[in-house]
Amino acid sequence: MAQMAVSQSVAAPDKLQKLDKMEKRVQGIDVLRGLCILAVVIHHLNLRIRFNQSGMGKMIGDTANRALFWSGYYGVIVFFVISGFLIATWSLKRWGSLDKISRRQFYWLRFARIVPCLVGLLVVLSVLDRAGVPKFTINTQHTSLGRALLAACTFHINWLEARTGYLPGSWDVLWSLSVEEVFYLFFPLLCTWLRKEFLLIALLLGFVVTGPFARTLTHNQLWADYGYLSCMDGIALGCLAAIVARKINFGGKGNAKLWGLILSGAVLCIVIAVFRRIPNYLGLYKVGLDVTVLEIAVALIVIGLQQRFEKYAPRGRWPTAVLRWFGRNSYEVYLTHMFVVWPMVWAFFRFHQSIHMAPLWFVAYAALAGVLGAVVAKFYSEPMNRALRAFSIQH
Repeated sequence: MAQMAVSQSVAAPDKLQKLDKMEKRVQGIDVLRGLCILAVVIHHLNLRIRFNQSGMGKMIGDTANRALFWSGYYGVIVFFVISGFLIATWSLKRWGSLDKISRRQFYWLRFARIVPCLVGLLVVLSVLDRAGVPKFTINTQHTSLGRALLAACTFHINWLEARTGYLPGSWDVLWSLSVEEVFYLFFPLLCTWLRKEFLLIALLLGFVVTGPFARTLTHNQLWADYGYLSCMDGIALGCLAAIVARKINFGGKGNAKLWGLILSGAVLCIVIAVFRRIPNYLGLYKVGLDVTVLEIAVALIVIGLQQRFEKYAPRGRWPTAVLRWFGRNSYEVYLTHMFVVWPMVWAFFRFHQSIHMAPLWFVAYAALAGVLGAVVAKFYSEPMNRALRAFSIQH
């Protein structure tokens, strides 16, 4: 028995190392994640301190201001596509095909990654709410702490906010987690129940087609932005991109096609996120297709980045080091950045800072949000993630 226990304890780290190697990070995708999380966190500060009123904001003009400081929602949409792509890609590598997914292992891996940081956040938010800390206290005329906790733990914060209005900022960020985790609750079930890949592809395409209608055929703007079907098309497109990347080698003998995919996607992203008059002129906003075009663009990019990584295994270069750092810690930064927003906003107005100092405050804020997320990742969520994964392997 003792010998068996020793052999199991040795096998668990080996299996964990094999799993980590299988999930080796694609540097280009981390850069993309870094850009997205910066878009989100900067957007949330810009809601309280308007960068366009500063000297630099006036100098760069409206187009640059919209692209740099009002792209948080698009950043989350890009995250959905990346998330779907990575989950489907890792599932294909682990189990060979999606119909062979181990539901138990899939759920446990998602639990290990998502839940520790989420539970830690909810504990802190509950304490702040009970202490009556401004900006962290739930308005009881709208809902209660218990109801918000239930919604957070059962992944329907988005539905609750659509019915009762916005929760405090640190709660509001959980709307996107609600969308993702509901999708992944059903993803392995559908993969194993449908079994035929063409049926799964048809279902994923159904989400893609439904998305624009869900974003436009409602009078509730919160539900239009936060609804399950309004956003699941992004995750579905990510999954479809993973299936395509598995079946079709775009690299061939050279690198041109891969760069063609990446650059084509980048151009479409720039058109949607930067030159917003173009999609407005084309009427894409009215029918919800601006988001769909962005999702397709990101799907092209991640296919190109993944296959380039598998073919050449390029190393990250120093110019992208900061973005890759943000990308690696994006989940923790996303959940915790509002703890930096409110002290920064309070200090900015408490000490009567000139709006022309806004650029320095934005840089300091982004740096502090990144550091807080990295600290949480290093000393809490990643150790918990590895411990839970090791426990799963041992049992």
